[in-house]
Amino acid sequence: MNRIDLPPVMTSAAHAVPGRRPLLSQASATLTHQVVSVDERGRHTALDIPAERPLTVYVDKRELVTLMTLGGAPEALTLGWLRNQRLVRSLDEVVSVQVDWSVDAVAVVTRDGIRDVEERTARKVVTTGCGQGSVFGGLMDEVDRIALSPDARLRQSVVYRIVEAIRSQQSVYKQAGSVHGCALFDADGELLWFVEDVGRHNAVDAIAGLMWLEGMSGADKVFYTTGRLTSEMVIKGAQMGIPFLLSRSGTTQMGHEVARQLGMSLLARCSGRHFLLLSGTERLVFEPELLAAVDAEYAARAAASSPAAPLAP
Repeated sequence: MNRIDLPPVMTSAAHAVPGRRPLLSQASATLTHQVVSVDERGRHTALDIPAERPLTVYVDKRELVTLMTLGGAPEALTLGWLRNQRLVRSLDEVVSVQVDWSVDAVAVVTRDGIRDVEERTARKVVTTGCGQGSVFGGLMDEVDRIALSPDARLRQSVVYRIVEAIRSQQSVYKQAGSVHGCALFDADGELLWFVEDVGRHNAVDAIAGLMWLEGMSGADKVFYTTGRLTSEMVIKGAQMGIPFLLSRSGTTQMGHEVARQLGMSLLARCSGRHFLLLSGTERLVFEPELLAAVDAEYAARAAASSPAAPLAP
C-alpha cells in the first residue's frame, strides 16, 4: 500500500513508515470562517473566527461518538481517539478511515471488529476538556501498567527552544483565536507536529494518531499544550509513552498526582525564560549559565533605577 500524505496543516519531519497502514481519506476543511462584527462605536468589521463542525465516528457501521472539531486533521484525530480510548490496540486492526464532510461523519472499518464494544463504551467519564470531552471506561484503569522511559532527560535550553518555537509558530489562534494548540517535539526541541483544534483533547488525539501512523515512539519526545495539564492530558501523554509535558497554563491536582505516580515531568506556566517544574524533577537538566545574562541585565536595570547613594559626610 502506498504511503498516504499527511494533511497539509501538519508540520512533520521524516520518519520510518510502518509495514501496514490503513487506507486514509484526505478530507480537507476550511479552518476559519468570516463573520461581520460591530464594535462599541457601531463600526462594522470583518472578523475571522475558528471553524467548528461535528464529526460523528462510526466503527464498523456502529455510531460511537460525535466529536466537535476544527477539522484540520480528521483522520489522525479519529485514529488517536480510538487509540486513547483503548478501543483499538494496534494500527494493524484498522483497515480504513474515511471522512465525508458532506455528512459530517467518518467511517472506520476494522479487520475483526472491536471486542465487547457495547460493554466497553457503556460507561463514560465527562472530562474537563473544552467542548466536554469524554473517555470510555475506567479513566485510571491502565495507569499502573504504564512505564515511561527511566533514562529520558530534557535540557533547560531545549525547554526554552520549545517555548520560542511555539511563540513564533503560525497558527489559527493568531488569526482567529478561540482554539487550543498541541505540539510534539524531539529531544533536541525540533518541532515534529503542531495541531490546533477547538478542544485540547482533540489536538492531543490527533497527534497520537499521527504518531501511530508513523510508528513513532514517545520515549524521547516532548509534548506541549496551550491548555491545562489535567488528568486526561497526563494519562493520554503517558499512553503515548511521552515523559515530558509542557504547558503555558497550569495543572490540576489529579493531573499532578498522576504525573508523580508515573514519574512524568510536568512543566507549567512556560513563558519566555520562566517555567514551574511540578513533578519528575530528576529528568530536567538545569543549565544555570543560561540565566546568567538575564540576571546581569536585571541587576543593571535595578542599579540604574535606584536613587544615588548620599555622599559621606
